[in-house]
Amino acid sequence: MRKCVILFSNIVLFLLAISMLFPFIVMVYLSFIPNSEIFSHQIFTNLSMDNYKNVFISMPVARYFFNSLVVAVCSTIGQVIISALAGYAFARFEFKGKNILFFVILLTMMVPPQVNIVPLFFLMRELHLVNTYGALIIPALFGGFGVFMMRQFFLGLPKDLEESSLLDGCNLFQTFFKICLPLAMPAVITLAIFTFVANWNSFMWPLIVTNDEAMRTLPVGFAIFKGSFREITLWGELLACAVICVIPVICVFLLGRKYFINDLVKGAVKE
Repeated sequence: MRKCVILFSNIVLFLLAISMLFPFIVMVYLSFIPNSEIFSHQIFTNLSMDNYKNVFISMPVARYFFNSLVVAVCSTIGQVIISALAGYAFARFEFKGKNILFFVILLTMMVPPQVNIVPLFFLMRELHLVNTYGALIIPALFGGFGVFMMRQFFLGLPKDLEESSLLDGCNLFQTFFKICLPLAMPAVITLAIFTFVANWNSFMWPLIVTNDEAMRTLPVGFAIFKGSFREITLWGELLACAVICVIPVICVFLLGRKYFINDLVKGAVKE
């Protein structure tokens, strides 16, 4: 009976995986088919790289890719550092107004990001950061979810390791960077993946705060390409754009996927 249940579960999971991967596989396949043959209902046809070549000719894809990469990487590094430090402070230190401040940070998670766009734009304008990397990166350096996630992780770490490092002569920063942060690497990588994906796919804020083609990110550039005045929709080139957009996200996830299944406190002592 148990084997039947396991077999049935595996079959269900396999079918679910196929149903999720099938649209992506079709998208990649159609991106190599000429526009004139996409709706020909032929399963096997002539494959070519013309759609990708036309995309790179029609728009500065390399510049868009570079902008998105700079914004996503810098925002991810900044948010991970700030969230880790803030989460550790909320988990280990006692100070006046700690609970109230943490409650305010949690409240920021309940505010839709669209509500902050107008005041944030005026703030960037007053700081003369409109149409710069600063306007794209600075607002993404803080996230209530990251602080909450790191705090909960550090609360689950045993204090014996930190006390032992202090007895060995480590100061507070050495304890954090040499003991706590390496143990929190699964949470750090998870937060980094979430942050990278969110900033890589960000569309509304880069669209509003940039007005120069040289500062556009991939989602904004491709959206403008799609909305350009054309008599015929170039589905093959649009699918090629989608594939280019999703490749970095897949690579980042594949590089960090093992941390999702690692034991969070592997090798540590228990209280």
